Order: sequence, then C-alpha cells, then structure tokens
Amino acid sequence: MTTSGTFHAYRAGVGLLTAARFPSGTVGEAQHWEWGVVMKHVKLGGLDVGRIGLGAMGMSHGYTGFGTDDAESVRAIHRALDLGVTLIDTAEIYGPYTNEELLGRALAGRRDGVVLATKFGLVSHAGGGPGHPDSSPANIRTAVEGSLKRLGTDHIDLYYQHRVDPQVPIEETVGALAELVAEGKVGAIGLSEAGPDTIRRAHAVHPVAAVQSEYSLWTRGIEEKILPVLRELGIGLVPFSPLGRGFLTGMVRSREQFAEDDWRRTSPRFSGENFDRNLAIADEVQAVAADADATAAQVALAWLLAQGDDVAPIPGTKRVARVEENTAADALTLTADQLDRLSALPSAAGDTHAENDRRLLER
Repeated sequence: MTTSGTFHAYRAGVGLLTAARFPSGTVGEAQHWEWGVVMKHVKLGGLDVGRIGLGAMGMSHGYTGFGTDDAESVRAIHRALDLGVTLIDTAEIYGPYTNEELLGRALAGRRDGVVLATKFGLVSHAGGGPGHPDSSPANIRTAVEGSLKRLGTDHIDLYYQHRVDPQVPIEETVGALAELVAEGKVGAIGLSEAGPDTIRRAHAVHPVAAVQSEYSLWTRGIEEKILPVLRELGIGLVPFSPLGRGFLTGMVRSREQFAEDDWRRTSPRFSGENFDRNLAIADEVQAVAADADATAAQVALAWLLAQGDDVAPIPGTKRVARVEENTAADALTLTADQLDRLSALPSAAGDTHAENDRRLLER
C-alpha cells in the first residue's frame, strides 16, 4: 500500500486532488494540493518538460462532446499550466484547425514556459486537403505558417511529422524541418508513429527530440524495437493515448457511452467481443488502484512514468477535474509488486485502429 506520506488523495469539491511529500497527518481537507509541490521534469532530447503533459485533441476532435464547451477546455488548459504542465500537444488536422485556434486563444498572455507542440503532414495544402498525407517541403512551409498564425505565436517548440509519408523520403522532410529550426520558427523536431529505420534516417539528418507513439498498459508494441532505438539515440518518448483512449480509467463500460461521431466506434478494440474481453484489463488496473489508494487513471500514468526518465505522456481531456486527477499521478510511486502486476497484464484484444487507419503506422 502506498503511504499517505507520499501520496494522500482526497476530494475537495473540484475533483480528485493530491497532496504530496507532506508528513502523514499534516495535510488538511481545506488545503490546496499544489502547495509545496513541483512537477518532476524530464528531457525530450534537449527539451525540458513537466513529465505529464496535456493532449488537446479531444477538445475539438474525435471524442464524444468535442467542440461543445470551449470555455471549459480553456479552463482545463489554464488549470494544467497552474499545476505544472508545460507540454501541450495539438495538430493542424484536429478539427481541422480549430484545436490550434483554441490553444491560441487559451495561451494568449500565458505562452511563456509552455512547450507547445503541433503536427503537420495529414493535411495536403496543395489541393488534397485534410486526410491526405503530404510531408513535402513545400507543404511543410505552408503548414507551419498556418499553425503559427492559429496558435498566435512566432515559434513552435516541438514540430512533429504526424505520420510518415511513404511518398516523400524522410531525409527531404527532415531537411525542410531543419531549415525551420535554423530560421527560429521551430525549436525542435519530432516524429509520430515512426518505425526504427525511419527514426535512424531522420536523426542522421537532424537531431530528433521526441517520438510520439501510442503507448500504454494495453498498447506496448514499441517496447521491442522502437524504444531501444530511442534510448540509443537519446530521443524522448511522448506516449499518446496513455489511458487507452479512456478505457484504462475504468469509466468506459459500454459502447453506448460514445456519440455516433466518436472515433472509438471505429476501433476494433472497442468492438464486440474485444470490448468485453478488454474489460478484464481495466478491472485489474482498478484493483491495483484500490491497493495504491489512487484512481485507475493515476495508476496507468504512474506505470508509464516508471518506464524511464525520458517518458512524458500526454493524457487528453477537456475537463478541469480530469486535469487535476491526471497531474496528481506525478506524486504516485507504485510498489514493485504493483508494477509487476500491471506489467503482467495480457495484451489487449483487437487492433488499435481500423484497417484503413493502420496503413500509416510504422509499428
């Protein structure tokens, strides 16, 4: 059991809050949990970031309720900054464009200290439009100018290729990104869902700061081939969907919870028998959470954080209470037994993406 001296969880009206590193018995219900607490930081290449970030996609794209309460989304972003989050992630395809615009509004007057990450490559600005891969140098030039304008900034701290473009050699793509770094428009470059060979070829042209890949207790395919390459080259890992698209929180018990336009309705893992089989994984995470006196989401994030000091997950949410819950995982240290129980969980049933969406995943 985790001791209250390291992780004391309680409810104080606005959701699950956490007071950390206070002696047992000294934390009262009326105290604000962030008093005296500073989020730990990790390195993504040369970027220094709080080790729990914020994925903004669901505020404007893909998930039930997206785009219905921008005011709450802005409050969630501000609360994340208050609690030590520095890495905030978006992409031009989210919306498309509306998620970057939302972040631009939310970060007005609060840009300093934020490691702002966005992505290009799934919108062809030469005529194909959203959903058409294009990582050509000319398209990158158009994309970055649009993102800078929507985000209301003069530089992007971390600029990712959203998916590897099979039609454009990675050397050409990274060469164009290197020019943007030299011009000061981009601070560091990243790749998303890239395989080992692509990562090595890209890094040989210009240092890659981070690779963003799906990684969680139910998606661990990168451990065999990709993670060793990142460690060898000194590249940080940014796991997206670290809570299994909400499944690992234990709050998803039926597909009927999803709106008709929710992306998860297309995922094999959320379909039919796969959904029912995967509930056992969520239930075991919940059992470990009960043992740790934490929530399932916090336990899933704490397991990821235990995988190395070069890992910075970006759990997505549009709610203040969930931001508070997720960032509190920074203070949770799981026991060796708890980590072993989680690491021993079976693989999830079903692919993460439908067949058409898998074609650009280098896994």
